[in-house]
Amino acid sequence: MPVVIVTGASSGIGRATALRLGRAGTTVVLAARRADLLDEVAAEIGTAVAVPTDVRDPAAIDALVAQAREIDGRIDGLVNNAGIGGKTSVLADDDMVTRMIDVNLVAPIRLMRAVVPIMREQGSGSIVNIGSVAGEIGIAGTYSATKFALRGMTDSVRRELAGTGIGVTLIEPGYIDTGFNSRRNLPGPEIVAAAVESALRRPRRRIVVPGKYRAAMVAANTLPFLTDYLYAKRAAKD
Repeated sequence: MPVVIVTGASSGIGRATALRLGRAGTTVVLAARRADLLDEVAAEIGTAVAVPTDVRDPAAIDALVAQAREIDGRIDGLVNNAGIGGKTSVLADDDMVTRMIDVNLVAPIRLMRAVVPIMREQGSGSIVNIGSVAGEIGIAGTYSATKFALRGMTDSVRRELAGTGIGVTLIEPGYIDTGFNSRRNLPGPEIVAAAVESALRRPRRRIVVPGKYRAAMVAANTLPFLTDYLYAKRAAKD
């Protein structure tokens, strides 16, 4: 059975992804800070391995990858899902800005750095980074900045690893109902989990979910003045 690490696996998109992969027969290595919630997900899957992990800690990342490799001597997939949001204003305090950068950008880079040598040795593997439509349209302050940067890093790593047998995919969700969003009638995290499963099997450059956000992304790139007008004074409400 393939071995796949999923970060942020205790809730939301990460939990939905872990459950979907586990049902398909993957050995899922669950990573998040909350051990009790991880144990609940692991129990629901039955064959998963829970590894409480603070992705801001380089030593914890090394321990996570080492434990995942011990299962079957290989790591077939990495899903960099762990992420946090916060105040969108440029006036957000320094601690919040630093936390978002550490979790949303530095941690995925460290995790890729940890698994890529293993995947190179295997000659195969798949990395899926969870970005955001906010990484294409700057409306969420530091959160957008981290997702813009993750997009650039993902493109760079994909090109660096071309021809090695390692696939690198960026998935960019729009608004998703993860239990913390006040918007109504949103799709659930299962739509992203399905995209992750598909990308692990057949890596692609980029997947936007739901697909309706592609039009907004094109408009932001081709008609930036219109995006400025539509989002003026609305981008940072916090």
